[in-house]
Amino acid sequence: MEQTHIIPGACWALVPARGGSKSIPLKNIHPVAGRPLLSYCLRAAAGSRHISRIICSTDHAEIKAVAQAGGAEVLDRTPELSGDDVASIDVAQDALRRLAEREGRLPEVLALIQPTSIFLTPEHADEALSALLGDPRARSVQTVVRVPHHHHAFNQRRLSEDGREVAFAFPEKRRPPYNRQSKPVFYALGNFIATRVRALLEGHGFFAEPSTPVEIPLLYGFDMDASEDVPVAEAYLRTGLVRL
Repeated sequence: MEQTHIIPGACWALVPARGGSKSIPLKNIHPVAGRPLLSYCLRAAAGSRHISRIICSTDHAEIKAVAQAGGAEVLDRTPELSGDDVASIDVAQDALRRLAEREGRLPEVLALIQPTSIFLTPEHADEALSALLGDPRARSVQTVVRVPHHHHAFNQRRLSEDGREVAFAFPEKRRPPYNRQSKPVFYALGNFIATRVRALLEGHGFFAEPSTPVEIPLLYGFDMDASEDVPVAEAYLRTGLVRL
């Protein structure tokens, strides 16, 4: 890919959506509030003023049809990239290689958009992409959510091997007299990642450093991974706790 032209300022989105989910069969097109899950992130990407191209990598005909209906191009995924243990970076590297060989050009920035990030909005994507494009030093950007006190690392427990005892996972971190306000603030991944393509081609991964944070409200970082998450997502939408 040495001769590949990098298009300055261009942002493309990659949506990995294989068909082999075990938590929910065909999770990526499972209906949520009357719409396939995949359609939510496609709508967000399509509404972004920065994202000019949406590419879905899939190995399943039904997912392919939903992706195309949502305005995405489809790259048919090979069986080697369809297993449970395949990482998103492997899918991205394959997509970049194939696009470079076919077209001889790649964008400056590639956004990784996961279908399970159901509450991604165009505004989240644009704020993050503006931050990345506006900082030549940054190699990536990610939305983040503040970790609630109850889930704070200092409050986490672990069970003994036989499951009969529970203890703090990091007891040494609890020795200082922290209260709720004085604990260090921790963050978790929100709903969006974007990375400069040169960093990906150099093998630095999607979270290439330095990485710029863009904080979003906690509920918008919801990840729809299991069957019990579906009614929760629908309740957030129905009650207006989340507005898309």
